[in-house]
Amino acid sequence: MSPRRRIIPIFVPHAGCPNDCVFCNQKRISGSLFPASAQTVRGALDALPAGTGCELAFYGGSFTAIPAPEQEELLAAAAPYRARGVVDSLRVSTRPDAVDEASLARLRRYGVGTVELGAQSMSDRVLRLSGRGHTAEDTVRAAGLVKDAGLRLILQMMTGLPGSDDASDIDTARRLIGLRPDGVRIYPTVIIRDTALETLWRRGAYTEHTVEDAVRVCARIVPMFEEAGIPVIRLGLNPTQELSDGAALGGAYHPALGELVRSRILRERAEPLLRACPPGSRVALLVPPRLVSAMTGQHRENIRWLCERFSLAEVQVRPDEDDTGEIRILRL
Repeated sequence: MSPRRRIIPIFVPHAGCPNDCVFCNQKRISGSLFPASAQTVRGALDALPAGTGCELAFYGGSFTAIPAPEQEELLAAAAPYRARGVVDSLRVSTRPDAVDEASLARLRRYGVGTVELGAQSMSDRVLRLSGRGHTAEDTVRAAGLVKDAGLRLILQMMTGLPGSDDASDIDTARRLIGLRPDGVRIYPTVIIRDTALETLWRRGAYTEHTVEDAVRVCARIVPMFEEAGIPVIRLGLNPTQELSDGAALGGAYHPALGELVRSRILRERAEPLLRACPPGSRVALLVPPRLVSAMTGQHRENIRWLCERFSLAEVQVRPDEDDTGEIRILRL
């Protein structure tokens, strides 16, 4: 396995965004209060030695919707560092309706290799209720343009948006798989302070998408992407001090959301194996060594749940030295 490439993030909060999405306050999400500039880029890269080979990533706004001269200022600032091997590729995130052939040609000229599209949902109703200002067809069109330009495509989706439910979120995942992205980020909805979603929630017009809601639906969605060979490169908002200190008012914010989802997936895989066990049985689940912690669950949650669900006297989790990749059951 090759080592994971270092990513240097540059946040451009709200830059280029023509809409105020109900869930969004990028300044609180990213912790960045000021727009990025060429000096921001230089400040992030100056201390890195030649040959570092990192990836410079512009996150948080709609990069291709920024006026072209400002895009070029940011991209050109990275050029000397590309020449010295400090940076070997760039990525940007943007909106599906802010992508065309001219904007992609500009990105390629400056060494951008990856474009992340904030699809969020493939339901036009959900997109409208969320204030996205684009359609599902915009995502289909933009994804095709990115791939035709020879760039890597990352798609971002959200669960629990206004008007959505498990079925619509699962349908979004299915339709995004059909676009053949190189990776996906899944962001269950978090109620951020100073957003329209906070107002809707406080009025009772939006029902909170809880951590449990997110774990339940993502445990269905993540295997869909993985079975299609599409890696899930992020699950849940990146934890920040501001979010943890109260900017995340409710919703599916948890510093270890990805771990909770992986644990739930394993628990659901174990359930059919335990249904035939008589009440009071003592059993061990044999799992690949790397999965022992996830199968056990945070604070042994999976162990307790399985014991109660199937009236078992004891459930142990043991490393399977054969490491078949499957879960096996051993009667004790």
